[in-house]
Amino acid sequence: MSRTPARSLALRSTSHPTTRVLAAIALVSGVLAALVAVPSAAHASPRHHRAHHHHGRHHHPAVGRSAGRVAHAMSIAVAQRGKPYVYGAAGPRSFDCSGLTSFAYHRAGFRGMPRTAAAQSHFARHIPRTRMHRGDLIFFGGSGGVYHVGLYAGVFHGHRMVLHAPYPGQRVHAERLWTNAWFPGTLRFR
Repeated sequence: MSRTPARSLALRSTSHPTTRVLAAIALVSGVLAALVAVPSAAHASPRHHRAHHHHGRHHHPAVGRSAGRVAHAMSIAVAQRGKPYVYGAAGPRSFDCSGLTSFAYHRAGFRGMPRTAAAQSHFARHIPRTRMHRGDLIFFGGSGGVYHVGLYAGVFHGHRMVLHAPYPGQRVHAERLWTNAWFPGTLRFR
């Protein structure tokens, strides 16, 4: 049986613009799937891979065991929007900056979360800005150390946002970062 008619039929069918686009999408999807699969296989040693396969469990240390609790802390903090800033307050009717973060994280199950912004900055694992997830902590510092904390609220119109209790006369709200003197921390790995 000759393959020439099948090959010419395949060439004719891919000459239609829609078919060519679909074929290109399928090709790109296959390449992307291969690229995603290769790094995880490349980083695992054969022994490590066998151990995972043997036990039937997979863990993802990049995400962290407590990622769900961090997301829950964020939802708790979001529910506090509109409540007034009061120095030294830790909820539920009013908050200062670290009062908001400790309230949200304690309610989400992080019992060891310290009360002050400076102590929270030592308690959290410092991470690169590129690894931030919604609900992670943002610490603001200067020459005197950490003076303010809020929760990373994501990106809005190209700007990173922080949910926080800013200062007297303000209420808990989200706003874009106003300075570059900050660093992120997370409890996703606790």
